[in-house]
Amino acid sequence: MLKKNYSKTGRSCRVTFNLPPEVGGETALLCGDFTEWQAQAKTMKPLKKGGFSLTLCLPADQSYRFRYLLDGIHWRNDDQADGYIPNDFGGEDSVVVL
Repeated sequence: MLKKNYSKTGRSCRVTFNLPPEVGGETALLCGDFTEWQAQAKTMKPLKKGGFSLTLCLPADQSYRFRYLLDGIHWRNDDQADGYIPNDFGGEDSVVVL
């Protein structure tokens, strides 16, 4: 699930990326255009009730591809993404539009 909070100027947006407890996994990374995919992936914080969360401040007026990497093995899309775009690996990437 994505939660967006735009700055007063509208130039940036704090986006909270959440994975529900049902995803399982011991670790989760947020990978995407904004992290150069795995090269600079962001570690998501495990939540007490399960699941993971991470908030990033991103420039607005853009869209970004992203996916979650669970336990360094399993790729997962966000079920509440703004959209999906085919990727070069035969799957789809989640998209957040700001």
